[in-house]
Amino acid sequence: MYESYEDLRIWRDREIPGLLSDSEQLNLFHDQLISRTMRLAEERVKREQGNPPAPYAFYLMGSAGRCEQSIWSDQDHGLIFAGGRSEQDYFLVLGAEIKRGLAAVGYDECEGGVMSSNPLWCLPEEAMKQQVSGWLQQGDWQALRHMQIFFDSRVLIGEKDMLTPVKNIIFSTLKERNDLYQRLIENVRLIKKGRGVFGQLLPEQKGSRQGSLDLKQTIYFPFVNAARLLAFYKQLHVPSTLSRYACLEDDYPALRFYKRQFSEFLQFRLQKVEKSDGYDHVHYIPVQSLNPGEKKQLKAWMKYSHEAFEYAGKILSKAGVL
Repeated sequence: MYESYEDLRIWRDREIPGLLSDSEQLNLFHDQLISRTMRLAEERVKREQGNPPAPYAFYLMGSAGRCEQSIWSDQDHGLIFAGGRSEQDYFLVLGAEIKRGLAAVGYDECEGGVMSSNPLWCLPEEAMKQQVSGWLQQGDWQALRHMQIFFDSRVLIGEKDMLTPVKNIIFSTLKERNDLYQRLIENVRLIKKGRGVFGQLLPEQKGSRQGSLDLKQTIYFPFVNAARLLAFYKQLHVPSTLSRYACLEDDYPALRFYKRQFSEFLQFRLQKVEKSDGYDHVHYIPVQSLNPGEKKQLKAWMKYSHEAFEYAGKILSKAGVL
């Protein structure tokens, strides 16, 4: 039905406007679109390079991995495969074609290179285990950032269980090295605040986004990081923030409130950025476009998101992890 990336882009532009009232349905559509793009890329590589030399999995990370994409999203994906380094050349070619196809369909390339065209994210299973283990042993900011990016992953196409053994290394290492939790918390506390000392909203002060509020840094990330920290501790494989809260709320009932607030925020974000014209603008909202009620709600979500993160820290502290 869709024989080119251009056909898929037309399909995307036609369908997206009808999905702006339901974040879940929008993310299901993103999965369909990315899947069809990836399959088209795979067919193109097969014609030139032959069939894949080993079983593999194509996986998503970032907001796509967590099923939290808005209208626009950048690319965050990887390839993991059986075998060894001798198979890597084939999959790097496949990764490069996937990157090209997704860009044509409407997904910006990841500025940080978190794509299956990058050897860092296109590895045999055993090499990926070693890489993740190395990140945890290093324990610096960049290494832990890479580890967290990988942790929020899910297989979209291919061998569904291929990521599980790699994530189990994360769980076992964190269980042995509690000091890593403190580093993870310190990294998150560096995130910018969205409210001033008098409770006023703090938009960007200069540049092309002057006067706009960064929703990603001030609200979204604290909610996400709170759930991720507890997912590490409880050894949860589910990557979605809402799913993590749902799995945790029986043990920690206060999380029901934060889950609901995060869900409402996602829907608000989707509706307010529906007219944005690309990924660069999807996380920013001009303060002057907000009515008093919306400003009040954003301030509340800023408060609740940081409360959720502090609550996660208290759980870990009480458990003796911190």
